[in-house]
Amino acid sequence: MSRKPRVRSGSGVTMHDVARAAGVSAITVSRALNQPQQVSPALRDKVMQAVDALGYVPSRSASTLASARSRTVLVLIPSLGNTVFLDTLAGIETVLAEAGYQMLIGNSHYDADQELQLLRAYLQHRPDGVLLTGLSHAAPFDDLLRRHGLPAVYMMDLADDGRCCVGFSQEEAGAAITRHLLERGKRRIGFLGAQLDERVMKRLAGYRAALAEAGCHDAGLEWLDPAPSSMQMGADMLDAALAARPDCDALFCCNDDLAIGALARCQQLGIAVPARLAVAGFNDLQPAAWCTPSLTTVATPRREIGIQAARALLAMIEGDAPQALRLDLGFALMLRRSS
Repeated sequence: MSRKPRVRSGSGVTMHDVARAAGVSAITVSRALNQPQQVSPALRDKVMQAVDALGYVPSRSASTLASARSRTVLVLIPSLGNTVFLDTLAGIETVLAEAGYQMLIGNSHYDADQELQLLRAYLQHRPDGVLLTGLSHAAPFDDLLRRHGLPAVYMMDLADDGRCCVGFSQEEAGAAITRHLLERGKRRIGFLGAQLDERVMKRLAGYRAALAEAGCHDAGLEWLDPAPSSMQMGADMLDAALAARPDCDALFCCNDDLAIGALARCQQLGIAVPARLAVAGFNDLQPAAWCTPSLTTVATPRREIGIQAARALLAMIEGDAPQALRLDLGFALMLRRSS
């Protein structure tokens, strides 16, 4: 009877060597390394002590051939410098690590063509599934996913076309914060938008819808810049807005960076907030509560989106249906002194 070849690490130490040192079977070692949730903590500790003592490094290519899985998940995000996506990555990592999966992270820089190139490059690593930011992607993107049979979960937004998605309604959130400003008696509400990705444009659509309902939408109160967002941009856009429309009495900024910059400029210029000008942001980043005055904004469940999206993807990888194809985690208005 032929013996099954041993899986060797780069150091020459085999999985069977680890099994002997730990006093367990090679199958148990494999489970402890690749499916830790199926092994008791005590047994996994014993295996890991043997792994560390022997300097064992598993062969990813060998384990992929043996299991037909790479135990990796590709995560495509538009920015590594944006706290929003770092929080989402933290949630994803929590779930994947517990299941013995690793992340392959691709940063598209808000560029659909670059995102497509990243997908093509990472397909060489044979990921078991993909977590995507947003719903809109370059034309061949979804075709590539189907051709390679890759399950995918779309994050940060909601679709009604059968795709698995985890997020919240960007448009409803934009409308909700605008209605709040209307309820505070503001009628000439401006919109400051940067980056102009699909999520920002949906917030703008919600803003427009809420103002139209109230009969006071004015296209002349919108300031849009496709450049990356920053606090400096928020200050500069405030200057431009008030120079063009000194009658503006409130600003909905598409994110907290712009809003914090606008608030800082108001302080420098002696503009009373919110009496003269109310300011609202989006995402509820940590500095929002510590501004002077504290910033009214929209709290978004970024970490929870990562957690739930990763859980849904793992279910799909295992051949199970996710608990919900369209998981709406909602949002919350954080009403503070700036409005």
